[in-house]
Amino acid sequence: MPVKIILADDHSIVREGLKAVLKRTAPDIVVAGEASNGSQALELAKKIPADIYVLDITMPALNGLETMARLLRWDKKAKIIILSMHDDKPTIEKALRAGAKGYLIKESAAENIVRALREVYGGRHYLSPSVSGVDIADILDASFDKLKKQSSTLTSRERE
Repeated sequence: MPVKIILADDHSIVREGLKAVLKRTAPDIVVAGEASNGSQALELAKKIPADIYVLDITMPALNGLETMARLLRWDKKAKIIILSMHDDKPTIEKALRAGAKGYLIKESAAENIVRALREVYGGRHYLSPSVSGVDIADILDASFDKLKKQSSTLTSRERE
């Protein structure tokens, strides 16, 4: 059974390139739908649930982070990879804290897209190798510690 993805990027050349890479190197991964903005991606997600959503961070209508937030409200277990030209630590951390399972830099996406999709599909996180100074475990641990501290100030009834 193929891995179904929805690909959302406002540049058709990026979508076409990624589809060509997948067709050539990973016939078991199928682009089930594609969108040029966040709103279209959400409409597709309602019609064609995917195993993984690959979202450009900078899109019209809804950006990738807003689209991801809405997808995760519908499906808390949605697997999302952010695709971006932004390689700065604050943007990457923001995406991972918001629920992204992977973060791909566009300049290296073609060579890493298959690996990223397989890692995320397998329940792991993925970060482009070109990104240095960002530790996924530290980000996720910090988010978990923050949640634990918040929950310790709640009454038992509130935690329930």
